[in-house]
Amino acid sequence: MQAEQGVIDRARYPKHIAIIMDGNGRWAQQRHLPRVMGHPAGVKAVKRVVEFCAEQKIQVLTLFAFSSENWRRPKEEVSKLMGLFMATMQKEVNRLDKNNIRLRFIGERGEFSDKLQQKMLESERQTENNTGLTLVIAANYGGHRDLTLAMQSIAKQVKAGHLSPEDINESMIANALSIPDLPDPDLFIRTGGEKRISNFLLWQLAYAEFHFTEKLWPDFNAQTMQEAIDDFLTRERRFGRTSEQVKNMRAAS
Repeated sequence: MQAEQGVIDRARYPKHIAIIMDGNGRWAQQRHLPRVMGHPAGVKAVKRVVEFCAEQKIQVLTLFAFSSENWRRPKEEVSKLMGLFMATMQKEVNRLDKNNIRLRFIGERGEFSDKLQQKMLESERQTENNTGLTLVIAANYGGHRDLTLAMQSIAKQVKAGHLSPEDINESMIANALSIPDLPDPDLFIRTGGEKRISNFLLWQLAYAEFHFTEKLWPDFNAQTMQEAIDDFLTRERRFGRTSEQVKNMRAAS
């Protein structure tokens, strides 16, 4: 979106974009290829989107790479995904580091192989001091599980006598969830035509703007990212206020 002087008004851009990357398998099937062949094509789309977000000074990009429910998929596909996950990290972490991108992971790592867990930890450590885009990969992640673990953590503090139930508030719950130090997503994108959030960042998406597209993930690129942001910029984000209040706040700022 252009300002009056023809300069991009990045101040209104989303600070945090969260994406469900859907459609890899269907993309491959449309080309009469095995489903698993869609995942390498999806990795190429990830590279394009990460590059776009870094260039546009987006603060955080969170990608839903593998949900806690994805273990139900055929064993061969899961195995291929794990291999691709490892190979991609080995190949790309130096590129991310060189471009000042910080890599983080959310989700339960215990079900991954020891080798993959170690590589995830090494990748985070290598990039932890970078100050550009923060790239969050949700792997074996589920919003229900995220909330459950947060509640268990708080309940342990109550049981130990460090908290009373009356002390529990929204801020405390948010701080017990994944990535509490990052802003909540402003823009949620799902590719592939489905219109649901599939147990992704349930708490954090409370006030996000939703953008659904029929485009399959391997076909996603800078242009379709810009279209999603342009759509976001048309939204009036009221956060419970009236339109008049929002206009008055803008005029006062």
